[in-house]
Amino acid sequence: MKPIISISGLTKTYASGFKALKGIDLDIRPGEIFALLGPNGAGKTTLINIICGIVNRTAGSVLADGHDVVRDYRAARSLIGLVPQELSTDAFETVTSTITFSRGLYGKPPNAALIEKLLRDLSLWDKKNSKIMTLSGGMKRRVMIAKALSHEPKILFLDEPTAGVDVELRRDMWAMVRGLREKGVTIILTTHYIEEAEEMADRVGVIRKGELILVEDKAALMKKLGRKRLRLSLRTRLERIPDALSRFGLELTGGGHELVYSFRSGAEEAGVAALIQSVGDLGLAINDLDTKESSLEEIFVSLVHEPKDAP
Repeated sequence: MKPIISISGLTKTYASGFKALKGIDLDIRPGEIFALLGPNGAGKTTLINIICGIVNRTAGSVLADGHDVVRDYRAARSLIGLVPQELSTDAFETVTSTITFSRGLYGKPPNAALIEKLLRDLSLWDKKNSKIMTLSGGMKRRVMIAKALSHEPKILFLDEPTAGVDVELRRDMWAMVRGLREKGVTIILTTHYIEEAEEMADRVGVIRKGELILVEDKAALMKKLGRKRLRLSLRTRLERIPDALSRFGLELTGGGHELVYSFRSGAEEAGVAALIQSVGDLGLAINDLDTKESSLEEIFVSLVHEPKDAP
């Protein structure tokens, strides 16, 4: 399947010499939700702004549905909607007029029914005649989303869209995202709420210091890098881990009443049965056991964490 966005050898070096992006190669599939994760300053927003034509690239190429975002910027930009981090609205305009104006900027004919649907979906209908300056921060965020969708883009960028907003908006926005994907819209999001990426994304990319260090289907990523922890609650208190159990790499916790076994999903799961058998052979009674699987957040932290230099 031809990618909807194709990025090749993309770099960005600012006049100060700071290298914000270092040779990014990435293809994004039509109709997917792609989560771009990374710590502050990793290059997420720079990458999005280059694709959207807001920041100039230093080298490399970016194609949006086959259109170069620099040489054929009009065609490329018409395909893209962007909800930026910063709130930027026409303070003295009404909600309806600013959204209608945004649609007109792309040469789209008036469509009152579409504007009404956007406003209703984002719980803005009762504010349709209010001036932007009178709205709360959460309502202004809703207006930004409506503006980004007003020209019916095939590609939607959401740059930290739910940072600092209320739970209701977050719920409304993710319901809309699901609806857009069902219609074939490709969605690229950055978020600090990793549980959202875990719930919504089809694929995950991790960027660190301007380099894309991983791109993986979410399910495959969690299977490959995720770990499970089996906790055995023992009736008898142990002073130390018995030598017969040393091969399992256990932790002794819970004041000596718990053995914790960490293992990768899949290949190492056979070790669980062997561990339980070995514990039984030692005559240790098990009161309880439970397992916990790594979250996407734990995987993300392990990928971007850099150990501090030793003193």
